[in-house]
Amino acid sequence: MKIILQRVKSSQVTVNGNIIGKISRGLNLLVGISPTDTITELQWLQRKCLELKLFPDPSGKPWANSVQDIRGEILVISQFTLYGDCRKGRRPSFSAAAKPDQAESLYNHFVAMLRETDLNIQTGQFGAMMEVEIVNDGPVTLILERDTPLQH
Repeated sequence: MKIILQRVKSSQVTVNGNIIGKISRGLNLLVGISPTDTITELQWLQRKCLELKLFPDPSGKPWANSVQDIRGEILVISQFTLYGDCRKGRRPSFSAAAKPDQAESLYNHFVAMLRETDLNIQTGQFGAMMEVEIVNDGPVTLILERDTPLQH
């Protein structure tokens, strides 16, 4: 599982000209699912997203507060292209991304886990062509990744 996490001043997602998810200060998460992902990866990344100290405190001390600490908001967008492999040829290969049924199930489970908090959690629409507007704050952009351990 891969997540591109961005600290934002605001973010919104539009499908067919309609805004379907919109947040103010918080995190924009672009989420990619691999075929080997399990609940273990979802749990680890959920904790990381909620607990990383990415926001300054009121005195301006950087990296002092998490999205939970500031009562921020989260916009979660499915993004299978995070698993695009561009090493060969001129077209990306998406063979490392989970198939749509599996990816949608795990994506929905990840969103449900985030919604167990009392934060405002918004989403895009799985599988849709989306326009995502992001006002990055900082900018702060991190790549979070949790691979399933290899079985021997």
